[in-house]
Amino acid sequence: MAAAKGPNGPTIIIKRGVAAADAGHHGGAWKVAYADFVTAMMAFFLLMWLLNATTEKQRAGLADYFNPTIVHTPGAAGDGIEEGVRHAILEQVPDSEKSADFDQLAQHVQQQLTGTGAESMQLSNLLRHVVTRMTDEGLVIELTDLTGEPLFVDDTAQPQPALVELSRILARVLGRVRNDLAIAGHVRSYPEMLVASPVWALSDARAHAVRNLLERTDLDERRIHRVTGYADRKNRSANPMDPANNRIEVILLR
Repeated sequence: MAAAKGPNGPTIIIKRGVAAADAGHHGGAWKVAYADFVTAMMAFFLLMWLLNATTEKQRAGLADYFNPTIVHTPGAAGDGIEEGVRHAILEQVPDSEKSADFDQLAQHVQQQLTGTGAESMQLSNLLRHVVTRMTDEGLVIELTDLTGEPLFVDDTAQPQPALVELSRILARVLGRVRNDLAIAGHVRSYPEMLVASPVWALSDARAHAVRNLLERTDLDERRIHRVTGYADRKNRSANPMDPANNRIEVILLR
């Protein structure tokens, strides 16, 4: 600022201002908003492409990857953890927590099996063959004969259409978890007058028939830990020849 006297004596003050250093740099926020919009649209179109380009099994695998409730048990493949490291991690988890995690998982599987029946009357009728219960070994899913509605053709290991459909439902539900499985076959008793009782061979053949059905629906065969035939040694009914003793147990192991 400078001061000078005018011709008539008054003082003239001249003030020189300095332009702001950041003048002319406003209005860039819209670029950030536009970049966020473009990113969101790319993610949306990528999602639509994935839905169109993947199979139901692949989509289930993607869902499992982002699902934090999946339980990995020792020996489960594909988790990227070396066996020794996995055991070390599991040993650090209290048994009570492991049991609680499995109980929650088993309850989720049970809800999926019972909830599937609400989709149609046909599925409701199919799921009348299914009985579940918790044991020390794991979640037992029983596939049982009903009066006038056997799961196998006569006294053979040939599955009825109802059992084929039940196996598809089971494979879809069990495909969402990683625990190993066991399959057990049980049959009713036969009259003692028979020269050769079929109970051992029949219970074993039926258990393997269910194993084959599950594997045909893309259930990982490496998850099946064992297949056993128990003949008529573990009857459910007091009457050993009651058809209710004919059943297959699919066990989701702890």
